Amino acid sequence: MSELQPAAVAFVAGLLERCGIIDAERFRSTMALAWPRIVTGFAIMSKQTADLAMVGMAVGTAGTAGLAFALGYWQIVTLLGLGLAGGTVTLVSQNYGGEETDRASLAVTQSVVLALAFALPIMAVFLAVPGPLIALLGADSAALGHGSVYLVYVAPAVVFELLNLIASRTYTGVGDTFTEMVARAGGAVLNIVFSGVLIFGFGLGAAGAAIGTTLASAFVTLVLAWGMLGRSYGRLGMAPSPVPITRGGPWFEPTLIRQLIEISLPEIGRRLAQGAIVFPLLWIAASFGPVVVTALEVGRRVRALINSVNWGLSLAASSLVGQHLGANEEAEAGAYGTGIIRLSVVLYAGVTVLVLVFARPIAGLFVTEPANVAQAALFVAVGAVSSIGYGIDGAAAGALLGAGDTRWPFVASLLGRYAFALPAAALGLVTPLGVGGLCLALLLETAVPGGINLWLFRTGRWKAVSRRYRPSSDPG
Repeated sequence: MSELQPAAVAFVAGLLERCGIIDAERFRSTMALAWPRIVTGFAIMSKQTADLAMVGMAVGTAGTAGLAFALGYWQIVTLLGLGLAGGTVTLVSQNYGGEETDRASLAVTQSVVLALAFALPIMAVFLAVPGPLIALLGADSAALGHGSVYLVYVAPAVVFELLNLIASRTYTGVGDTFTEMVARAGGAVLNIVFSGVLIFGFGLGAAGAAIGTTLASAFVTLVLAWGMLGRSYGRLGMAPSPVPITRGGPWFEPTLIRQLIEISLPEIGRRLAQGAIVFPLLWIAASFGPVVVTALEVGRRVRALINSVNWGLSLAASSLVGQHLGANEEAEAGAYGTGIIRLSVVLYAGVTVLVLVFARPIAGLFVTEPANVAQAALFVAVGAVSSIGYGIDGAAAGALLGAGDTRWPFVASLLGRYAFALPAAALGLVTPLGVGGLCLALLLETAVPGGINLWLFRTGRWKAVSRRYRPSSDPG
């Protein structure tokens, strides 16, 4: 088996190169970074998907609808962390690629401070007003109870999740995706185990799912913190961060903190624009009843699982483009970005075909009534097709992020979701389009930003933007 694996990789790399998708050597470098991140992304996304399925089996449609509303808020937490960590991976990859490890380490330290500043107020809101948050989305009384309970028990995990994302992006920025994969995948397995025991063994329903998430997230934080402080993992195969947190200071450096905020804010805006669209979509779905709310969430969960590919390819694009720009190799950075975008399209198209074939059995994992299965299968199929736009968007935006170009991708995200997707969904409320408006919205919210970001990458202006953030740009 050990001899077959390199041969298989060489065959695939050669085939992709002959098809003009990506150079064989760049494919190897990309996948060396991407495959652990893909596993990590699938593990993380499977937690919420498994929670949704288990709550559906234990509680029924009211439970899945309540969890759908609560997961909308949890998604905002994750996307906020991803946006903040976007600045981290840009500065870490460029400074690490430019052999400025002390500066990269300081960027990590400042990112941790900012993460805590964001996390604590959000945790307080989840604890203080869970009911009004869920009620805003039009939940009925049964779903309101389940969703409110979930937010209360998942609140402590907000701090853990943001710290975990900073640590994960730090490892990605230095080219080590194996360490974070082990920690995050291990946490995902524990999450499913904890949630399963608490939901079925103790009958805790949505509360059990939330407690499982909190315990597993805390475990991941402890594991990653060990390496982020520069400590060895021994024989586990994991590595300490080469840019550890600077415990002894300095904690702030004006130029670096300005660059971190300058890069992160548009990326936070782009990510939040991606996530916030779910709230009006859920409100519109609620007008058609809890069955449609559940079906929409099932489609979104399946699409999130498919989008695990982006966890690898998008971050590989950010890291490899950023490192080559840090070394002033603009042509090579461009070649990596182009190849990764093409590779993403091929992979997403292949996965989409598989999901379309098995859409109905997949829907049956979440709901049992025949009519409800048919509704969920429709959203599974639409979510799968819309994931292709996600693939283009993620790979192109990842390459732009590696250069520090985050403002126009933010605008692209706003346009796709609020100028196209949301009006399409609203049409279903006032025209015979009905639920079809939600399906159209799922397609437009990924296709429009994907097309814009692809065009932005092809213009090449991101190379000029990157020159402001390279180590040579620091007056110090």
